Amino acid sequence: MIARLIGILALMALPVWADDKARIAYLGIEGDPFYEPQPFYTGLSLKDIHRPIEGARLAFRDARVLGRALGVEFNLEEVLAPPGDAAAALETLRSQHPLAILLDLPSDQMQAVLEASAETDLFINIRDPANYWREAGCAPGLLHTVPSHAMLSDALAQHLRAQGWDEVLLLHGPTQGDTERADAVRKSAAKFGLEIVDDRAFELTNDPRRRDRSNMLLLTGGVRHDVIWLIDEQGDFGRYLPFATHDARPVVGSEGLTPMAWHWTFERYGAPQLNQRFRRITDRDMSSEDWAGWAAVRAIMDAASAVRGTDPVAVKAALRSDKLAIDLYKGVRGNFRDWDGQLRQPILLATHNAVIAVAPVEGFEHQFDTLDTLGPDRSESKCSR
Repeated sequence: MIARLIGILALMALPVWADDKARIAYLGIEGDPFYEPQPFYTGLSLKDIHRPIEGARLAFRDARVLGRALGVEFNLEEVLAPPGDAAAALETLRSQHPLAILLDLPSDQMQAVLEASAETDLFINIRDPANYWREAGCAPGLLHTVPSHAMLSDALAQHLRAQGWDEVLLLHGPTQGDTERADAVRKSAAKFGLEIVDDRAFELTNDPRRRDRSNMLLLTGGVRHDVIWLIDEQGDFGRYLPFATHDARPVVGSEGLTPMAWHWTFERYGAPQLNQRFRRITDRDMSSEDWAGWAAVRAIMDAASAVRGTDPVAVKAALRSDKLAIDLYKGVRGNFRDWDGQLRQPILLATHNAVIAVAPVEGFEHQFDTLDTLGPDRSESKCSR
């Protein structure tokens, strides 16, 4: 309590900024099907996904003391654009001169917004983990707080290597998301010296001619392996896989041990307090998506504090600076990579109710920053912004 009081008094001693208002915008899609329940034929919906805006709102609540001390009123402008009209909504948001715009958009609408962007626009992707936005689709004004598929698969690959589970049976589904994630797994396996002993596609089907694609014993038998790495975006196949495999082997990936940005059971580095604050205002547990929204606003606040002002050019420069130090509540401070705009951050490896490990895993070193062992390093980057 004494340390906190000293921190607040120190903030109050700072000079008051000339600007008394600072806006941050959130841009989503009205009626976005991504957030609608996706029931299967039994009416069961396996995944309850919430918009990350609630994480951003929590960050604003946390920043009220900072705003009062610095004489600045921070406002969050929340806009849900009509389907297919995100680029038009950008014009309205731009007229309000926000410090940054948080993007919670499907890929086609994110592309449209980036194509309509101006040189001065600053966007933070809080939703899409596709590697494309950090590679061929990267843009000068685009940052990411949500970890990429590459970061997530690298984190899990490090853990498997450290455990000595080097022989991997890869099972993946038929969706576009499954294809992207499976490609990331193959690259991570090669990067960290894992052997994919077989690469098999599953399919939910009652066709007896294709039973080898839906029978779990057939899919998991006939080859020596240490672990099964499952990629199943929809989840209807994978939920039955653990304890139904041909051999007694652990399942990781979409089931079992899963890499993620955040988990509600994380018990270190102030995480319980963050989880409790989020649960108090939403009556649910904080997810990785919520954390990405929270981290985006936290990064902007820290950048504004660093430059003692709300000038968009100065804040943008501070956000991209390697001197920025964002408290991620994950044991280290993070900042954004200058080559692809990705937030450096640890990745949690968790089951449904426990965090088992945190990556980067001990023993995996880097010449500059061990966090850069997760995802493409500077020399590996395909971003040409």
